[in-house]
Amino acid sequence: MGYALLKAVHVLAVVLWVGGMAFTHFFLRPALATLEPPQRLRLMHAVLGRFFAAVLVAAALVLGSGLWMVGRVARQAVQGGGSFAWPLDWVLMTALGLLMMAIFGHIRLVLYRRFVAAVAGQDGPAGAAALAQIRRWVGVNLALGVVVIAVALLV
Repeated sequence: MGYALLKAVHVLAVVLWVGGMAFTHFFLRPALATLEPPQRLRLMHAVLGRFFAAVLVAAALVLGSGLWMVGRVARQAVQGGGSFAWPLDWVLMTALGLLMMAIFGHIRLVLYRRFVAAVAGQDGPAGAAALAQIRRWVGVNLALGVVVIAVALLV
């Protein structure tokens, strides 16, 4: 039961993070074209503030539940008299997940701060430039997230 609960938390956190990026990238962003530039920036400021707070929680849950599940399997193997070696898919998911977290850290701590400052200063061109950089890095993270999901399902 404990492992299943950890796995559910892990998967749901991944769904929130990767699904949120997909929604924002493919649906919200194109729909923003119907708004005037200052409205776009204000809306994205409100959306990204909420989304990034949720991603912070999701990333912590993914990392914590993932490490806990690995530790649990390793402990069971050792207690059963065997040894434990990380399966290749777990290594790939962990490495890509950590890379995604590092990219998210850059987005949240550097690019989003620039965006917030531009919106607060009503500097439309700087806000648009920061948002374009955020969009690029979110696209990279989205691609990595899809690869992680593919690895989880196919390897």
